Amino acid sequence: MFDFTSPESWQAIYYFGLIAGLLLLGNTLRRKIPFLKKSLLPTAVIAGFLGLLLKELVLTQFVSEDDILALNRYFSMITYHAIALGFIALGLKVSEKARFQLKRGQSLFSGLLIVSTYLVQGIVGLSVTLFLSYTFLPDLFRSSGILFPLGFGQGPGQALNIGTVYENTYGFTGGASFGLAIASFGFLWAAVFGVFYLNYLAKKGLITRKDQVNDTFNSPQLNSAPDELPLAESIDKFTVQVIIVLFVYFFTYGVIRGVTTWLDGGALGAFGSDTIAPLLWGFNFIFGMLFALLLKKIFLVLRKNKVMTRQYPNNFLLNRISGFTFDIMIVASIVAIRAADLLEYWWLLLSLGLLVGISTALYMTFMASRIYPEYKNEATLGMFGMLTGTASTGVILIREIDPEFKTPAATDLVVGSSTAIIFGFPIILIVGLAPISDASTWLVLGIIVALFSVFAGVLLFFNPKVKL
Repeated sequence: MFDFTSPESWQAIYYFGLIAGLLLLGNTLRRKIPFLKKSLLPTAVIAGFLGLLLKELVLTQFVSEDDILALNRYFSMITYHAIALGFIALGLKVSEKARFQLKRGQSLFSGLLIVSTYLVQGIVGLSVTLFLSYTFLPDLFRSSGILFPLGFGQGPGQALNIGTVYENTYGFTGGASFGLAIASFGFLWAAVFGVFYLNYLAKKGLITRKDQVNDTFNSPQLNSAPDELPLAESIDKFTVQVIIVLFVYFFTYGVIRGVTTWLDGGALGAFGSDTIAPLLWGFNFIFGMLFALLLKKIFLVLRKNKVMTRQYPNNFLLNRISGFTFDIMIVASIVAIRAADLLEYWWLLLSLGLLVGISTALYMTFMASRIYPEYKNEATLGMFGMLTGTASTGVILIREIDPEFKTPAATDLVVGSSTAIIFGFPIILIVGLAPISDASTWLVLGIIVALFSVFAGVLLFFNPKVKL
């Protein structure tokens, strides 16, 4: 018999209740404290760092280390799933008349930009650790700098996986923690520089500060098409949006699970089970959005052939779903940071993190204005947030200046990530080559420099809208 009084039956309510309380408190602080109000710091970021401080300074005094680890794992899980759910909601939105005419090959350029930024991070990180290992820090693990594009650019999952391989196979003591620490530092970069850039835009007059934000939504938007599902129906209109999103995610899980089961059966050997399978799970949000786009196309075909007479997706409500999941996601991702991961390697993280972060900011600012001239500010914030944290941090920064996703900046993150898989896959492979020997480490550095030269050249000289 199910025990309704057991802690396990209330676990989800407990964790989501914590996030809800943090968001309420963060929103209150943002509205009441002048500094926070003027800083343009997103409420979710305030709530996330507030939760991180409470966890590290207060909660650790009253609960066991196992409970803290359980909280971190649960919040990481929330972050992982919320990314996919938010992007599926965006992918299901009905196409509207575009405000900007995007050039052909937009996904190609976005993918090249993402991967070339990985390469910038790898070049800076690996160059510095190689230099330090031959001069001031001979005991430093020479290939450790190559973890920066994984932690900054791809998030905690990949950094943890490769860091663990370095630790178990090549003797990098604390490699897993180092990978997580890099990812944690990346979240800080996304938040701090993101806020700095938002304030820069405000001072330039590109963002209007208002004490009260007008609600741009009104009731007609709940029925943006004459043949939409009406509000007064046997099933609630919002429920329909939720079940479509959940169905797409369930289908995504089934496909990924089926492919990984096939790979685990030895279809491609250890390469398939150890390399490809983790990538499939790590890019769940990309596959989720691709299946959402496919379902949207199926809906369109059915409506053209009069098989389906109503339009079920509603942009207003789908925006609300994505906004909710992204807010939850950013709080959970920040609270899941372990302060110990930041403190253990503070000397290397601080120096390298600053160099890699500044390099990423300069490169992204330069390239985004040339690749996305019509919405360069949204693109800069979104790409920088994603390439120092995760897609969720990129989206949360975009929302601060484009709350209704009227520009394609949020979509560029996912569409670009899909092509980035193709260009970036060889990079993930050579990361495993770096620690084999000193010669292989230098070889990897040479390869990523050569790849960066090619990708950056394509972005600059084959982009039809570039003005040099």
